[in-house]
Amino acid sequence: MDLQGLKLAVVGATGAVGQETLRLIEERYPQHKNLKLLASKRSAGRKIDVNGATFTVSEATDESFDDVDIAFISVSTEASRHFGPIAAQAGAMVIDDSSAFRMDPEVPLVVPEVNGDDLDWHDGIVAIPNCSTTPLVMVAHPLRQASPIRRIVADTYQSVSGAGGAAMDELRDQTRTVMHGGPAEAEVQPKPIAFNVVPQIDGFMASGYTREEEKMINESRKILHEPQMAVSATCVRVPVFVSHSVAAHLEFEQPVSPGEARELLINMPGVTVQDDPTHSVYPMPVDAAGRDDVFVGRIRQDASHENGLAMWIVTDNLVKGAALNALQIAEHAVEKGAVHGRREQ
Repeated sequence: MDLQGLKLAVVGATGAVGQETLRLIEERYPQHKNLKLLASKRSAGRKIDVNGATFTVSEATDESFDDVDIAFISVSTEASRHFGPIAAQAGAMVIDDSSAFRMDPEVPLVVPEVNGDDLDWHDGIVAIPNCSTTPLVMVAHPLRQASPIRRIVADTYQSVSGAGGAAMDELRDQTRTVMHGGPAEAEVQPKPIAFNVVPQIDGFMASGYTREEEKMINESRKILHEPQMAVSATCVRVPVFVSHSVAAHLEFEQPVSPGEARELLINMPGVTVQDDPTHSVYPMPVDAAGRDDVFVGRIRQDASHENGLAMWIVTDNLVKGAALNALQIAEHAVEKGAVHGRREQ
């Protein structure tokens, strides 16, 4: 699962997820310098140090991928739709962070610990889920070993970093303004976020759900291979800089005890159980920030259904919610010999 000998491109290298990808490359592959850093024309020319070497960011063009083995793309959906197929055609394995390809039936949507075998059928492009979907399926997957899941209701508390660096700056600016008695004015987000909670992430659909909520519903079904699973979500932006939280309610075909759930989750790779509420031990965004795992706690029987469980889930949306999941996909693909997908079969 070593990426050391491969040429890696990071598209969107100056953005929040791109920066996190580079940090993780330094952490996991401290000798790796076979990199190509790409971004928009506006960011071209910037210097970024990675593993003791200084790289100049280049503008991403159609000719940028001829010598690339794996391209991590974290840009706008429109840009991903353009560059993803071009990079794949050039021979790179594309791991895309946008929503451009997630629901394409020809593109696997992967969380390696959950459905890593779906990499067997990729044809050059692999999508990673929305940052609020990943922690939910990481927890749901081991629990369905005890009993099939009939229904999931997920209410999210999502940090502003999910909307990018400008949203983080806006939270800082609004907080400072409000603390000095001024009005909070929204420019990046639809409503002021400082000292507030906004029950809208992305635009509303005809169904009354937002696009973010539709993503959670449809992506969870695809990753878990349960196209008919009943899923509902309410996605809320909260004044937290990093880490998304989810209040999840799962209904099973048969009863699953909290103790059985804890045991299954303890044994799930990439999940850490923090569940001792009598001593105020439970996951919190401030503790999850910068850490790799999905954290789960407050595991209890759902008081509204005898076959239900309720729990609280937290993860760093920039790490496992984005950059780490992408790197793990690449590592898993190398391990499976699936970097170049079906085009070499």
